[in-house]
Amino acid sequence: MIWPFVYTPGTQLSLAELAAARLDGDVVEVGEAFMPADAVEGPEIRAASLRPLVAPGLALTHESAAWVHGALADPPVRHSVQRCTERRRNHVLDHRLHYRDLQLPARETVHLGGMPVSSRVRTLCDLLRADAAASDAPRAGAVAMIAAFPGILDEAHRSLASSGPLPFKRQALAWLERPPVRTT
Repeated sequence: MIWPFVYTPGTQLSLAELAAARLDGDVVEVGEAFMPADAVEGPEIRAASLRPLVAPGLALTHESAAWVHGALADPPVRHSVQRCTERRRNHVLDHRLHYRDLQLPARETVHLGGMPVSSRVRTLCDLLRADAAASDAPRAGAVAMIAAFPGILDEAHRSLASSGPLPFKRQALAWLERPPVRTT
């Protein structure tokens, strides 16, 4: 199914026609596609706009999922994807993707705009663990998720605490116990 408010070059209109419509103010860029200028840019449209870039069997994760959920204003330069099927990929993916081979469980996936996306709770947990590996404090993606969805802090803590051994789990749990942004 083609998402009705997402125009990708070569489907309904050519790239030249979409560029002309953008210059006229009829469409605006979103992700890897275009949408009508008067449409509301929500999670479904953001997710559907990445369909040309993301192959079937892959789910959007980390900063890409945070952008789709609405926590980040701008999409990341390099989108994060993770396989959500049993079968591993055996070919080179697009250079604009950061691929993780570990399978994303179906229970931690939501479908938005016809695309699998990691849930808000899983996205926050993944961002915090990635930030713990790279820095001494949560970075913009995790802070934005906490600010946008303060109600998921307890659920994220429970999810991470009940999961098996994971890299940087302790630091992520510590950050969840004392959030880096004020939520009240």
